[in-house]
Amino acid sequence: MKNLGYYNGKYDLIENMTVPMNDRACYFGDGIYEAVYTRNYIVYALDEHLDRFYDSADVLGIKIPHTREELKGIIEELVTKLDCDEQLVYFQVSRGTEMRNHAPAPGLVGNIWITIKPMKLKDIYSPMKLITVEDTRFLHCNMKTLNLLPTVLASAAADRAGADEAVFHRGERVTECAHSNLFIIRDDRVVQTAPADNMILAGVARAHMIEACRDFGMKVEEKPFTVDEMMAASEIIVTSSGTLCRPAAYIDGVAVGGRAGEQLKLLQDRLLGDFMSATEQKKK
Repeated sequence: MKNLGYYNGKYDLIENMTVPMNDRACYFGDGIYEAVYTRNYIVYALDEHLDRFYDSADVLGIKIPHTREELKGIIEELVTKLDCDEQLVYFQVSRGTEMRNHAPAPGLVGNIWITIKPMKLKDIYSPMKLITVEDTRFLHCNMKTLNLLPTVLASAAADRAGADEAVFHRGERVTECAHSNLFIIRDDRVVQTAPADNMILAGVARAHMIEACRDFGMKVEEKPFTVDEMMAASEIIVTSSGTLCRPAAYIDGVAVGGRAGEQLKLLQDRLLGDFMSATEQKKK
């Protein structure tokens, strides 16, 4: 198959799939999601993404209709059905299906949506162009919900500006990017990133980045930084499942970073090496 859509056990090409109008995702964005990459039909860091998926569902009171291991098995089986072994796997659970009502009925069981399409990792050694956008999202950014309208608007603004990504800030405080977490390397060579509070979604790639820094003996500080501090940093690094560890060269059209290349290269090589090593054995 060239791509795959899945809904509660049924699957076909994405363009052939339909979902019920009364799925609460359609009216309210009432659900959560994850996105992961594959190579050689092996899903990278799937366990970590499933941990966050089930944790978010628990916080929101969404009942996932499968055990963690059952859902893992479904995903691992579905990725083998595509003709291409490098894929983006998106999976979500909505709260369930019922006539439109803001307050959900008790006892609803969630609906599982999965889409899989061919996609490679971004070139992590290619610098990015970023723009800054005021962060007007709600105060539950630590949960990976389907409520992404501010991200849609920020991404559209970045696209119009010819940029790759948008950096959110609340006043002067930088939070994260529209699809990614953000790190800076300061002139004292300390690596800094926003704390994992309710203002950001603490990404799996973010955790891998922090681990790599500490393995290399780099000091990491998880504390807020300002827009001015970001602009003055030796390096600005974007992390996500699709970019892993990618530097910024321009923000709002101003040249930034480029002064901690040795640290940056160590981290890029480590994160890409981890991905390649974990996905090196073919499943079919």
